[in-house]
Amino acid sequence: MSERHPIIAITGSSGAGTSTVTRTFAHIFRREGVRAAIVEGDSYHRYNRQEMKAQAAEAERLGNVNFSHFGASANLFEEIEHLFRTYSATGQGQSRKYLHNAEEAAPYAQAPGTFTPWEPLPADTDMLFYEGLHGAVVTPEVNVAQYPDLLIGVVPVINLEWIQKLWRDKHMRGYSAEAVTDTILRRMPDYVHYITPQFQYTHVNFQRVPVVDTSNPFIARDVPTADESMVVIRFANPKGIDFPYLLSMIERSWMSRANTIVVPGGKMELAMQLIFTPFIWRMMERKKRALGLA
Repeated sequence: MSERHPIIAITGSSGAGTSTVTRTFAHIFRREGVRAAIVEGDSYHRYNRQEMKAQAAEAERLGNVNFSHFGASANLFEEIEHLFRTYSATGQGQSRKYLHNAEEAAPYAQAPGTFTPWEPLPADTDMLFYEGLHGAVVTPEVNVAQYPDLLIGVVPVINLEWIQKLWRDKHMRGYSAEAVTDTILRRMPDYVHYITPQFQYTHVNFQRVPVVDTSNPFIARDVPTADESMVVIRFANPKGIDFPYLLSMIERSWMSRANTIVVPGGKMELAMQLIFTPFIWRMMERKKRALGLA
């Protein structure tokens, strides 16, 4: 953690809704005049799309049917930790972009599924913002979770997560339901060992819970909407959280535990704005004091 060079990390699996949190923070940064260096976790995959397919095929040939993007062998955990450690100490670091599709790849004249070259982060940023799979990963070799000043987990209940992945990969990426199901099964050991444990380190967790039947996600015709969901927000340390204010500002919200508030799914972004704007204020105040500017 660093007062001079704070880090915010959003962690959650593919299709979990981390992009919603990223969009909310982009609004906060713009409104509050915060210059953030934004880093995508996909940039720290070890292999590009074609290499990943070849590595997965080779792993399966050797008897490993669980090689996945969730695991250590397919990611650059050491580079994520190095970025966080370097930024917290100096406000500098290097990153790159993973080009998911033709639209993203066009400005770089590269093929989709490839990486741009490593480049320095923008100069004179106020904080680092990371969003991806492994913002709180801890293994015997690395401890990424120790660096963020604000660590946020986004994790829908598992059936909803599967429905979201099935819908996205079928409708937006052209995969068959059978292919997506195979991916879910292949990733499960890495999900258990690398994704789920991260949520014990997060400062705030957002978990979306549908209030419609999702008992068989593999036959669901559509994704439950925000209005068909509730969001459970858990604070690891509720000290300083103004729960009465949140309850008064968010209709139909309630406390389920002393550190947990439940809000309607459609109010998730409002809840994030109300919760995280004061966090940003405090980070910027601490930064100014540390730099002698306050």
